[in-house]
Amino acid sequence: MTNKTAGLAGDGPLGAPQIREISLSDVTESLKAGWGDFRAHPGFGLFFGGIYMLGGWLILGFLNRIGAPWMIIPLAIGFPLLGPFVAVGLYEISRRRAMGEPVTRKGVLAQVFHQRERQLGWMAFVVMFIFWIWIYQVRLLFALFLGFKSFSSWDRFADIVLSTPEGWGFLMVGTVVGAFLASVLFSTTVIALPMLAEREVDFVTAMISSIATVVKNPLPMLAFGFAVGFATLVALAPAFAGLLVVLPVLGHATWHLYRRVTAPT
Repeated sequence: MTNKTAGLAGDGPLGAPQIREISLSDVTESLKAGWGDFRAHPGFGLFFGGIYMLGGWLILGFLNRIGAPWMIIPLAIGFPLLGPFVAVGLYEISRRRAMGEPVTRKGVLAQVFHQRERQLGWMAFVVMFIFWIWIYQVRLLFALFLGFKSFSSWDRFADIVLSTPEGWGFLMVGTVVGAFLASVLFSTTVIALPMLAEREVDFVTAMISSIATVVKNPLPMLAFGFAVGFATLVALAPAFAGLLVVLPVLGHATWHLYRRVTAPT
């Protein structure tokens, strides 16, 4: 593998890269680089982040309409994970900046639409499947722990969950199961998504490489996963508004971390 980074459209089969060891400083530098990319092209970041924010508002409105506002918590936690095609635009911006290429609207959006013809679409199905399992297990645990409780508002739901043994059980078990599913999703996608955007590899190879990255660098990847999870939760608090900035920065940072993990020594 050479030092030159291929374009996201790909110039031919590149194959899966060799995974190298990284340190916590690589995680820190990747996050800083992500922030730098966002500051350099905030319009793109706000556009892609706005897609998530508007999607969150639509979900909230739908849940209020059907009388299930409490479902906003599991949906909000998983919703930001459903945008691999949007993330491609952020990867392309970071790649162009690193290569000294002009960042244009036409060039960035062209790469987003180009992914419809590539393996990233299959990765989207994998992400959706894990997300569906997440939603299903929330409803299952709700039925097991709170099935005989009744509530008609968010305040009533919060009161039951926080003040009853059944609610505590729901929270504890749900947290454990959710953490496991989040770990699986993070491990299989963190490097796979930018790899599929850049390289002509199949999605299974990309997933295996992503898992290998986490196994080879458990502490740095755990730190990055914690940073992603914490920042996303904070961003969800002000009615999804924080996603305007947080998700673009994390998308850029993921690209830089991917390049550090796969870069030659």
